[in-house]
Amino acid sequence: MKYDKTVDLTNPDYYINRELSMLEFNQRVLEMACDAKNPLLERLRFLCICTSNMDEFFEVRVAVQKQKQALGSLQVGADGLTASDILSRVRTRVDEIVTQQYKLLNDDLLPSMRNEGIAFLHREEWNDAQRQWINSFFKRELLPVLTPICLDPAHPFPRLLSKILNFMVSLEGKDAFGRDTQFAVVQAPRSIPRMIRLPENIATSDHCYVFLSSIIHENVDHLFPGMKAKSCHQFRITRDSELDLDEEFKDLKQAIAGELLERRFGNPVRLEVSTRCPQELTDYLLLQFGLQENDLYRVEGPVNLYRMSSVIDEINSPDLKFPLFDPGMPEAFLGEDLCMFSAIRQSDVLLHHPFQSFEPVVELLNQAAADPDVLAIKQTLYRAVPGSPIVSALIKAARANKEVIAVIELRARYNEEDNINLAESLSAAGVQVVYGVVGYKTHCKMMLIVRKEGKKLRRYVHLGTGNYHSVTARFYTDLGLMSCDTALGEDVHRIFQQLTGMGKASKLKTMLQAPFTLHSGLIEYIKIETANAKEGGRARIIAKMNGLEEPEIIRALYEASMAGVKIELIVRGICCLRPGVKGLSENIRVRSILGRFLEHSRVVYFYSGGEPVVMCSSADWMTRNLHHRVETCFPMQQKKLASAVINTALKPYFADNVGAWNLRSDATYHRVSSKAKQRSAQMELMEEMGRLEKK
Repeated sequence: MKYDKTVDLTNPDYYINRELSMLEFNQRVLEMACDAKNPLLERLRFLCICTSNMDEFFEVRVAVQKQKQALGSLQVGADGLTASDILSRVRTRVDEIVTQQYKLLNDDLLPSMRNEGIAFLHREEWNDAQRQWINSFFKRELLPVLTPICLDPAHPFPRLLSKILNFMVSLEGKDAFGRDTQFAVVQAPRSIPRMIRLPENIATSDHCYVFLSSIIHENVDHLFPGMKAKSCHQFRITRDSELDLDEEFKDLKQAIAGELLERRFGNPVRLEVSTRCPQELTDYLLLQFGLQENDLYRVEGPVNLYRMSSVIDEINSPDLKFPLFDPGMPEAFLGEDLCMFSAIRQSDVLLHHPFQSFEPVVELLNQAAADPDVLAIKQTLYRAVPGSPIVSALIKAARANKEVIAVIELRARYNEEDNINLAESLSAAGVQVVYGVVGYKTHCKMMLIVRKEGKKLRRYVHLGTGNYHSVTARFYTDLGLMSCDTALGEDVHRIFQQLTGMGKASKLKTMLQAPFTLHSGLIEYIKIETANAKEGGRARIIAKMNGLEEPEIIRALYEASMAGVKIELIVRGICCLRPGVKGLSENIRVRSILGRFLEHSRVVYFYSGGEPVVMCSSADWMTRNLHHRVETCFPMQQKKLASAVINTALKPYFADNVGAWNLRSDATYHRVSSKAKQRSAQMELMEEMGRLEKK
């Protein structure tokens, strides 16, 4: 393809809208739930994940667009769409996805689970013994904690929490004070599960459940003695969940703690009701929440499908779940009484989670905490909880009088409260806790251990693409590097100095760092490939990430494609680049991989004139990551590790024909299928690196 300088790379038609791309990702998650080749309970799990994703989408992305619309903003992104344009298209696409969700649940998953002895009983199915037990459960467990609120001049419409199950009750008759009340609101208690399992002696299947909503519906009259409940309809409100921090705050932790109390009462953005809810009630609810008809979503079933996920782990049916898997251990760390420091001195070590265990990271910290030669430990924490093995090791190190510094990002969405508690528990143990840089989320994943060895100090580092979270390390695919390379250690030391102190950004020797050099560094590498292609040389870019949205990066990739660079991208979620557009992106291929594990690693490969550059990163190619966060991108300096990254984190995903979708130029995704042997990248890596139970 001949390079054409006249192509307008700012043309909005060349960019996919971020919000609409996010919805297409959720569609792919839903398709995993539809896939009968997946185990039945895992299909239910995917359906629940789809619901959870949709909740966050409304809480964050829709909320932002509604704010812009309310302010009359005509600002557009690279795609040229205004907030009103986006909300209109979102409405149409969400309707389609929600309809498909409930059709899947009602027509496929529920009947299939019943065939496997897992029943969710409707009220009309209850026999006398079940009804008696359920009514007793209501009086014993629910009635004491329910607080119905009748709506009259003395009881205005209550300020309801976000994403909580509520009931709108239509009443008939007069109460004890002679009041003629038309409506009442009942909020389901948060302390009681939404799925109630019936005792074995009255169950009609191996696993017999009733919805909490059904129990409240059945007994709602008990909440209004002497009155009649004409109707009872469940509903749920979703609110803006972004924290609104005053720029003048003096204490970040205190400011966030205060805002957390308000998060559940942010501006309403979505109302969900049952399809059976009459129009007069939905109109009343929309009025109370200040919403429009376009903000209303009717559902054929429970208003929060995510609550059904609680039964998945409760049910012990191995045949209905993915086979058990034990992660492997890197060869460098095999053997008893292993000294982690000695092993790392022999050679850099690559970790590939969850196919390989997260234990080496914990063990390195534990050995550092107990080693008298270790003088200092520095650690970033983005998502972690008090009591985790990482936190326990840091506390042990502090109590052993080592210099321990934890950089905790308090603003990790939905983990703010956990991180505040974490900061307090670490501070109480003697750890020096800092909160990073105001205005820039600290999203990098770094550990630095300073150890005295003879007359010298040696730095040991761990750098990763994922969080220091021992639970998500079993479900997220991530890469980590352990090294005592001098230059790498100096770079990590300098970044920690930036985070804990003040001063100009130091020039790094081996790493790229956002918000300073990562964006420009990536563009420079892309331009090198572009120049090589223009000169007739071989040029290639391969990258794997969670999201691609940053406009300048996309334009650089378009220029590279027009110059003849072969570009292969694995983008799990948001992708705003249009591949396969004639004269623009014919050399770009984009695919998305979904599976048992959440694809989370970020990797990039540049052919670089025959001297390949392979780097891993904490950052996606998103505006927020490259310009508004502290991120790291670190090279695989040893060729064997660079090859390992290529062979395990990139190549298998291009051969995947089980959980792969290809992005087309019209912004739709096509699921890859093949009559050839099925190949799943995740399955192959499990078999290669760990121990997978055979069914």
